[in-house]
Amino acid sequence: MNRTEVLEQVQDIFRNILDDEDIVLTDESTAEDVEEWDSLTHIQLIKAIEKAYSIRFTSREILSWNNVGEMLDCILKK
Repeated sequence: MNRTEVLEQVQDIFRNILDDEDIVLTDESTAEDVEEWDSLTHIQLIKAIEKAYSIRFTSREILSWNNVGEMLDCILKK
């Protein structure tokens, strides 16, 4: 699986969880760029991504992310 495919799948997860089909993610996207992305939905997004990829993130990994690109890097490493 390449980075573009992962970005598309993560974008679909964001659209589903945040109920907004207009969300377009880039590596530079942050919670400030997506209106519905708050602390509660952040947890829901992480859980949905973990389930979709059968992976688990550590608290340290999650706290280290500054943008979607860093999240994708973490997914691809696992």
